[in-house]
Amino acid sequence: MSSWCELLMTPLEGFLALMHAGGIWVLWIFLASALMWGLIFERFWYFKFVLPHQARHSLAVWRAREDRESWAAHQIRRAMISRLNAGMVANMPTLKVMVPLSPLLGLVGTVSGMLAVFDSMAALGSADARTMSSGVSEAMNCTLSGLVVSISGMYPVYYFQARARRLTEWLGDQFTY
Repeated sequence: MSSWCELLMTPLEGFLALMHAGGIWVLWIFLASALMWGLIFERFWYFKFVLPHQARHSLAVWRAREDRESWAAHQIRRAMISRLNAGMVANMPTLKVMVPLSPLLGLVGTVSGMLAVFDSMAALGSADARTMSSGVSEAMNCTLSGLVVSISGMYPVYYFQARARRLTEWLGDQFTY
């Protein structure tokens, strides 16, 4: 039983060690990562479970219409496709902001760590490797954390954009006149 507890505590201990080594900016990067991955999982859920139901319903409504030739029918078709597309690209602006935000937070942590290095050098009047190491370590941990989070979110953003574009075209083909 205690081995399970130790196994479950390992990621928390790793995060706390990284936060200790990287400073408060690692916490902000982690929060940005949690928001980004929450949005990614929400988009997966939407495309897997919600969108198929909405698309089937909209197609059934469209196919039940007798008039599909008039100008008004074309506008209704366009509105149905647009509504489905709006659901597909919802939260994408926030997701697209979260990807570059993480390295920027890492950069702020890097600058903060380097300022700590320069402060220690100014206080001692010399460049002692031991006093400089903690600031450099903080700077590099922030940079690494920000880059890892950003790189992990790049593919899902591309995937959802491409999938929304493909499905919108496919839906346009399904809503026949």
